[in-house]
This record gives sequence, structure tokens and C-alpha cells, in this order.
Amino acid sequence: EITGTPIREFNLEPEACIYAYREGRPAIREMFGPDVALPAPATPAISYGHVNCLGSRLLFPEGGEVAHTHIYGSLQEGITALQRPVDWAASGMAPFYLQFQEQMRKAFPDEQVSLSFGAEGPITTAYELRGEGFFVDIFDDPEGAAEFLRLVVDSIVDYARWRAEANGTPFPNPEGGGMVDDIASFIPPHMFRQVVLPAWERYYRGITTGKRSAHVEDLRPEQLIFLEEIGLWNYDPSVSPRLTPPIIVAHCRVPFGWRLVNFHYREMTLQDIEDFVFLSCADRASGVFTHVCDNMCSPERVEQVHAFIRAAKEAKRLVEEEGLTREQVRQRVSPENREGFW
Repeated sequence: EITGTPIREFNLEPEACIYAYREGRPAIREMFGPDVALPAPATPAISYGHVNCLGSRLLFPEGGEVAHTHIYGSLQEGITALQRPVDWAASGMAPFYLQFQEQMRKAFPDEQVSLSFGAEGPITTAYELRGEGFFVDIFDDPEGAAEFLRLVVDSIVDYARWRAEANGTPFPNPEGGGMVDDIASFIPPHMFRQVVLPAWERYYRGITTGKRSAHVEDLRPEQLIFLEEIGLWNYDPSVSPRLTPPIIVAHCRVPFGWRLVNFHYREMTLQDIEDFVFLSCADRASGVFTHVCDNMCSPERVEQVHAFIRAAKEAKRLVEEEGLTREQVRQRVSPENREGFW
């Protein structure tokens, strides 16, 4: 955004991507200052690399994020297809993005350039492959759906192994491993333990021997206990309109970060932003975070981001240096937001 680079060109043209990193990072640093972390150079963040290598077509619209197609018309078709070995480096758009990575490495020889041709979690991937039919499969053919998910997970893990090799990172990662599985929130709570947890456990055992973390949007309160059962070290609810920090704390003990999303800035004052931080702390979030992203490269947003940073540093100081309790931090919230901000 700050360099005026159209997203389609950023995703498909190495020269445009290189320009955005080369010119954009200094501009972001000048605009926001040193407290906003700058991204390391990487190929475009495409979440559907794995399913693309399995046959899903990637769609690159003008002015919008990448989309994908569903490819398995039936559960059995998916089970049969997933039993075939895949040469990841030669499939789908992987050769294109491997070459993309090499061009970026030449442009940034002193930095690690990651291949961000990614994959998502088990339930999200099942949906990417089967479409809405997967939500019927779990009722009509539970055993077949379980077999399909087992094969999906094994495919994700094998793909992750290949991508780790491409990026020169250890696999399985001894430090920890994460997962993005937003579509898991679509599985009814009474079926979560049966459908989701076995797939998650197989996934984590495949990718890491260390700490487990997850980003799952839009979970219901009654689904939160499963985050604890799977042994998460950290949880990112991100955009989850059914949840607030007190609801999360009441339903599971997994540490979580609470995000101030970019579209909320439009309706918040500087006082609101500071209150958001202090109230998040008071209501027992483990941390707060925000991303500088769409529609934030303006003087007004810069001032708001700086207010967020100041409040976050102050909350950290109050808790870690002065030893204040969470309830004492609540007193830093303005009276009008202290009780009903969420």
C-alpha cells in the first residue's frame, strides 16, 4: 500500500514484490518509527500452496486476495487422490514460486528469504479440497471423513517437510509449531473431540516436538476447552466476534493474545485505543498485538498505532516492574470503558 504496488502484481511479479520490500520497508520505518517491526523478505504469502500442488487452481483477482478452487467432488475421490505420492517441487505453481524465491534471494543477499507458499490446518484444508461437502461428510460417513482427514494431515505434514527443506529450517521443529485452522470453528462442539482433535494431534506430532500454537478464528465458547485438551501453549483468536477476553478465560486456561484489528481503528479515539490495551491486560490476556496493514498508512493511523504502543509498554511496565495486579491495571481504563468496553 505504501509503495502503490497492486496486490496482483505483488503476488505474481518478482520485480514488483522486490520493489515493494526495497522501497516499502524504509518508508514504513520513517512513517511509524522503530517500534513497528519490519517484515523479512519472502515470496508472497499464499496460504493455498499445498492444495494448489494437489490440483486446486489459484485465482488472482485484481485488487483482492488469492482464492482457490475445490477439487474433490466426493469423499472417495479425495481419499483415492490423497493416497498418491506428490512431487511438491514440480507440482502446481511451486516451480514458479521456487524461481520467485531465487530472484528475491539475489535481490536481498544478506537476508533470509522464505518461501511463503503455504498450507493451512487440517479442517481448513479438508474444506479447501472438498468444499461445503465436507460438512455433510462428517455426518453421512464419519469413518470415511476420518480417513480423509488422516490422509489430509499426512499430506500437510509431508508438504511442510518439503517446505522446511526449501527454507533450510529444521523438521520436525524442536522448538515449536503453529497452525492456522479457522474452519475448525465450523465443526459442532459435540463433534469436535471426534472430528477435530485426532487430526490436530496427528498434525502436531508430525511437525514439532516442541510447543504448540494455533490461530483459529470464530470459535464458540463451548469449543474453547478443546484448545486446552490438545495442549496448546498459545492461542490467537484474532477476529472472533463471539469471544471476549473474559469469555476465553472462563472456558480455558490457554494463554492468548488479543488483537486490535485494523478495521476497528476507524471508529476508535486515542483514548479508546489506550483503554483497549489496559482492559485487555485487566481481563487477563497474555498480550495484545496489532498489525500495520490495509488502510493504515496515514497520519491519523500512525498516531493511533503510537497510542497502542505507548499503552502496551506502560501495561507491561505496571505488571512486570511495579507488580500491579490485573485489577489495579483496570483503574487505568477510562470510566466510560471500564465495565462495558467488550
